[in-house]
Amino acid sequence: MTDIIAFFIIVACAATIYVHNVHLPASAQIQVNDVTDVAVALKPLAGRFAALLFSIGLLNAALFTASILPLSTAYYVCEAFGFERGVDRRFGDAKIFYGLYFAFIIVGAGVVIVPNAPLLAIIFYSQVLNGVLLPVVLVLMLLLINNKRLMGRWTNSVTFNVIAWATVVIVSVLTLVSTLQIIFPAIGS
Repeated sequence: MTDIIAFFIIVACAATIYVHNVHLPASAQIQVNDVTDVAVALKPLAGRFAALLFSIGLLNAALFTASILPLSTAYYVCEAFGFERGVDRRFGDAKIFYGLYFAFIIVGAGVVIVPNAPLLAIIFYSQVLNGVLLPVVLVLMLLLINNKRLMGRWTNSVTFNVIAWATVVIVSVLTLVSTLQIIFPAIGS
């Protein structure tokens, strides 16, 4: 759901902010410093309800992220270290799982409520880090899923391995190109 919303946020912003800015000098371009600027810039496309539509989309994505990301992270950590885990367990049976879950929520909320925190920068750079680490995670996952001792008869088929490794190569190349474009801006022009 969040990916679908993110896709439409990107399309809507590209259809308004980019199209508006593409032929204007820097002094006349719409500058996006926070989410309010994005909502206002969307008014020509979405009309007077642009801010409301944008805020509903962000609220939906934030609620999903605020609940699912800490929950899945707590689950992965407990799975990796063999701790009892799962929302079907009582607190007394999975203290570490629930402790991690609540700690991740508190840390996330703590970052958001810091006065004048650069929230867009935090979102942007956390996603950049996510994108840079994705190839590493994919390789490690594929090594695990293809380990016969660990997975038994549930390892990947040859067809799925070809698709999966092709995906890893494509994501790795795109990550490298993106990183090089940030370091050397002339590459992107």
